[in-house]
Amino acid sequence: MGLNRTPRHNPVLPTKSPILSRSHSRSQTMKTTQIFGVSLSLILINLAAIMERADENLLPSVYKEVSETFNAGPSDLGYLTFVRNFVQGLSSPLAGILVINYDRPTILAMGTFCWALSTAAVGVCHDFLQVAFWRAINGFGLAIVIPALQSFIADSYKDGVRGTGFGLLSLVGNLGGIGGGVLATVMAGQQFWGIQGWRCAFILMATLSALIGFLVLLYVVDPRKRFPTTRDASESSDRDDTVYKGNASAASIWIDSWAATKAVIKVKTFQIIVLQGIIGSLPWTAMVFFTMWFELIGFDNNTSATLLSLFAIGCAMGSFIGGSIADQLSQVYPHSARTMCAQFSAFMGIPFSWFLLKVIPQSVSSFPIFSVTLFIMGLTISWNGAAANAPMFAEVVPVKHRTMIYAFDRAFEGSFSSIAAPLVGILSEKMFGYNSKSVDPIKGSSPEALALSKGLLSMMAVPFGLCCLCYTPLYYIFRRDRENARMLAVKEEEMM
Repeated sequence: MGLNRTPRHNPVLPTKSPILSRSHSRSQTMKTTQIFGVSLSLILINLAAIMERADENLLPSVYKEVSETFNAGPSDLGYLTFVRNFVQGLSSPLAGILVINYDRPTILAMGTFCWALSTAAVGVCHDFLQVAFWRAINGFGLAIVIPALQSFIADSYKDGVRGTGFGLLSLVGNLGGIGGGVLATVMAGQQFWGIQGWRCAFILMATLSALIGFLVLLYVVDPRKRFPTTRDASESSDRDDTVYKGNASAASIWIDSWAATKAVIKVKTFQIIVLQGIIGSLPWTAMVFFTMWFELIGFDNNTSATLLSLFAIGCAMGSFIGGSIADQLSQVYPHSARTMCAQFSAFMGIPFSWFLLKVIPQSVSSFPIFSVTLFIMGLTISWNGAAANAPMFAEVVPVKHRTMIYAFDRAFEGSFSSIAAPLVGILSEKMFGYNSKSVDPIKGSSPEALALSKGLLSMMAVPFGLCCLCYTPLYYIFRRDRENARMLAVKEEEMM
């Protein structure tokens, strides 16, 4: 009792220190500023995702008009998609190398300017080979942007809600795809100031993309700077003293890049997801012919845009719902929930592809059943990326290697899946009798629509089934890889 000599009232000491009050006020101001910065960065990143998906959907939405302009058949149009995807796949590892040494906002802006330039160039091309060249440049820009976007989201969300974060990114991206597809499809059938509508759509989209890239460069802050760990802060400081000031040697950059590459490629979970992705991307690449297929059936531009919008809305909602469901289930089944969700989504692609392309009568009178089928199909087959692939990648490698793992995933999937589009065209023409000269520019052609649907079905139903089977080993491997990554992170922290 006698040890407590503090008086009950001390007139000398104020009840609240002005210094502490000012410090608390500064702390609150800094916290508010940080929250605003995070929100602004995520908004601009999502806007970049919107423009990226809109740009991807531009050309497929005007296949019919491009076909008429350049006298190109389905296989020629498929080669345009092949060229872009193939270059995108080969160039994707460059994003992983760049992110090791430079800020992601700078890389995102650079890639956005690149794809904006190529998109505008396509809009003024007068030769098919010119279009192919600029589509290749477009793939290079997208190769830099997409892995950086994915790792940005992975670093901005915690493990338990990462599926929802990727689902939200996919949701807004799909909304951008809807906007880009609808805009291009509606504008394609018109002329503006004597210029073909599809060309105006490309130039308009390029302008908007460049604007978003400029805003990203100015206002987006890399999560590594907002939420640095002890090790990250040390590494960031080292980078600031070397690479950002131009003092890093090319040898050290390539050594770091090679070490990151080896660390990523040897992860079994990565190998399995890439394998299923190579197969599972084939149907999605083949779907670029949906707009052309609907127009061949006899639907006009606006109706075709409506059908594709319903499918895209279903995909947007499905990716968000699938990511959220996987997050909730992973709280109960942490090692298997994401794999189960992915297998369910891949399996649903089989019956829906068959029903859409084989069962529904290919007539304009089938619009209602096409609408319902496409929406529900999109709602169920779009879970894999947000529910499983992207969140699982983030958990099986160290934080510093996340962009690299997303980059190599895009490299392998993009390179191999790019063959799907020309294969659809080749199958439709050589095996099922598609003849581009028989197509009526206004009414379409029922025989050619049927031939194209058979080519699409060949590249959708079987790959969906194989994709579902390829996920099975993850029930045993994902748990081990995630524990290895966590142990490695703990050891690195202890060494620091």
